Amino acid sequence: MRKTVVINAVGLTSALLGEDTPHLTRFAGRGRVASIGHVSPAVTCSVQSTYLTGRWPDVHGIVGNGWYFHDECEIKFWRQSDRLVQSPRIWDIARQRNRAFTCANICWWHAMYSSADVTVTPRPMYPADGRKLPDIWTNPPALREQLQDELGQFPLFKFWGPAAGIESSAWIAQAAMRVEQVSSPTLSLIYLPHLDYILQKRGPGHPEVAAELRTLDRVAGELIDFFEAQGAAVIVLCEYGIAPVTQPVHVNRVLRQAGHLAVRSEMGREVLDAGASDAFAVADHQVAHIYVNDMSKIQQIRHLLAHTPGVSDILDEAGKAAHHLNHPRAGDLVAVADAGSWFTYYYWLDEAKRPDFATTVDIHRKPGYDPAELFLDPYLKFPRAQIAAKLMKRKLGFRSLLDVIPTDATLVRGSHGRLPTSIDESPLLISNCPDAIPADALIAVDVMETILRHAQLSP
Repeated sequence: MRKTVVINAVGLTSALLGEDTPHLTRFAGRGRVASIGHVSPAVTCSVQSTYLTGRWPDVHGIVGNGWYFHDECEIKFWRQSDRLVQSPRIWDIARQRNRAFTCANICWWHAMYSSADVTVTPRPMYPADGRKLPDIWTNPPALREQLQDELGQFPLFKFWGPAAGIESSAWIAQAAMRVEQVSSPTLSLIYLPHLDYILQKRGPGHPEVAAELRTLDRVAGELIDFFEAQGAAVIVLCEYGIAPVTQPVHVNRVLRQAGHLAVRSEMGREVLDAGASDAFAVADHQVAHIYVNDMSKIQQIRHLLAHTPGVSDILDEAGKAAHHLNHPRAGDLVAVADAGSWFTYYYWLDEAKRPDFATTVDIHRKPGYDPAELFLDPYLKFPRAQIAAKLMKRKLGFRSLLDVIPTDATLVRGSHGRLPTSIDESPLLISNCPDAIPADALIAVDVMETILRHAQLSP
């Protein structure tokens, strides 16, 4: 076997390699670069599961970053259990080929309770008083304290939210190097989410992107140098490219205005009532799963959404099958945005009745993905002072809503999920082992065997 490292640099495409990425560009120049084909939807959990199982979402079951749990009548996002992945993953398959194989998963998703030898994943604590405290979950359990004693507390609020930045990716990189020194796994999987933030906030053509590319390049370059010094085969890949967008599509509002979506009032605020709705959308970037409780209305709903501006396609059963999305967890219909558009989860028609979580960073209560969580509300006066005051109240034992996130979806300038419009928006794979890359263009389900080929574990 050969030591192998996979660095997942989210959002990195061939169009972004250049003078602002000297380490990565040199790495690409002395190795081989291949494009990776599309996964529907091209979102974190679906793509990672495809890469790590060698199967499409219709087999492994991860149809998005979240979906509707029919038996509970609830929409849930960002679940962390390995049990949700319905196919063997790369560490299981590699271990069948060589029992000495070991794997460290450093922050790739659906990590908890897997059979990987070493696991590190963000896992906040939620005390009963309403606070959210940074923390991690690890296997072995003692690694949790060891890493945070040595590297500091995991920077959760730099991992997502308006303060998201390089600190979280740098912490993950340091943790990966520490795990290598202690455990020396055969395969290390490392997640660097940094580019996701700026590319969604500003779009790929914004001047601010250059500085963030240089920042990511330094962290990735340190990892490459460190692992190559251990004699490792090193792969840098990404899950998806991020394309410019200007038009948010409020698909749940369209359904509500047509009488298909139900809400309930809680203290004057509206909450989506999925179980009582004829239909509703689980919005996930540029793809939305449409769940239809009243199947007698499915063609009416399809016609309505197909004629909604910003929607390019509505996938029925045949369309889902063609995109490898015909799994019981998927929507009865799947909406795909057109180039330049993306889907919000917003369902309220009156801002005075929006739910209290709408203006907070709350990835578990929101019935859809919300990239507006990357912004501070531009209409707030002295927002950082307000945040400091609210946090002080919490420290003193008072409940305080950290309501500083905007509900202006037009702020978002980058998104992903649909089929890329050009090769420049496609994910890529770079390797320092050119002979282990079978072609210049890979199918997404071939990524797992490509990784195992680097580890000299091909069948």
